[in-house]
Amino acid sequence: MPASRTSTDTNTAPNNGAAATNRPARTPRLLVSAAAVTLTALALTACQNGTGTKDEGAATTSASVTADPSAGGTGKAQDQSSATGGQATGGKSGGGNGGAAQSGGGKSGSGTGSGSGKGASGTSASDKRALCNGSNTKVTVQTVSRPLNHMLITVENTGSKTCDLTYYPVLRFDEMQWAPTAMKDTQPQAVVTLAPGESGYAGALLSAADGSGEGGQTGHRLTVAFQGLTPNSSGGASAVPTLPAKGVYYDSSLTVTYWQQNMADALDS
Repeated sequence: MPASRTSTDTNTAPNNGAAATNRPARTPRLLVSAAAVTLTALALTACQNGTGTKDEGAATTSASVTADPSAGGTGKAQDQSSATGGQATGGKSGGGNGGAAQSGGGKSGSGTGSGSGKGASGTSASDKRALCNGSNTKVTVQTVSRPLNHMLITVENTGSKTCDLTYYPVLRFDEMQWAPTAMKDTQPQAVVTLAPGESGYAGALLSAADGSGEGGQTGHRLTVAFQGLTPNSSGGASAVPTLPAKGVYYDSSLTVTYWQQNMADALDS
């Protein structure tokens, strides 16, 4: 019996020693657990106060829970940029969405436009032209030495519109009762047209050089009539140019040319 008790005591003693040895190890575990709780509490507090590190990407391994005083933010870290590409309004700028955001539509332009301007009027070219006559021209006459027995009639357009000299001038000295005929071979290909300031011409053979003409006399007054758009129709006001003081001698040979664009053609008859 005594031997059995001794064995029991011997086996019991080491167990008590082991228990005594293992019991102090609980204190570090409790400290680690307490530290973890403290770290967790600090991390939660930092996240709520906005001073902790914010994880925005893949899982980070940073265990720092101390707020960075250089961040300068007073609220939540601003990682939201204005849609129009502005700057972050507080704290550090967020990543990824900063920069200038371009409008997807680009420049827009109006599809319609307005223009002002006068179009071509419906009037024809003939509506802008006039007939040359005594009201819009200045008529002068002069006798020339060559060709012999010839007189030059000059018509200058003094109006503001282009005018047409149609056919040939109808001459009448004093109270003459007949009208001189026109030289058919002097008819131009086109109607003579005078712009403002331009001149047209006609020539008159006053008398026959060989004296074959009849009824010769001296005229002191000359009337120059203008024709219209048809032969022998009225073209408007007549002109009464000044004659030389001694008058102009003529006979039954008196003839005239058609209106010409240049002087040479008027005298070459």
